[in-house]
Amino acid sequence: MEKEKLSFEDAYKQLTEIVKKMESGEMPLADSVAAYEKGIKLKAFCEQLLKEAELKISTIANK
Repeated sequence: MEKEKLSFEDAYKQLTEIVKKMESGEMPLADSVAAYEKGIKLKAFCEQLLKEAELKISTIANK
């Protein structure tokens, strides 16, 4: 996963797909652990992008 080239929308889509697969209960344990790890990274990446967007909006609104 190249975070620099990944948009919020793409990261969120990947995260959503991971959650759906894990919730299905059909993934082997090793795959579930790997998917969970990737999901945690995607979640952190999405949160960071949202924080940056909120900061930009706050800066613009306070001008």
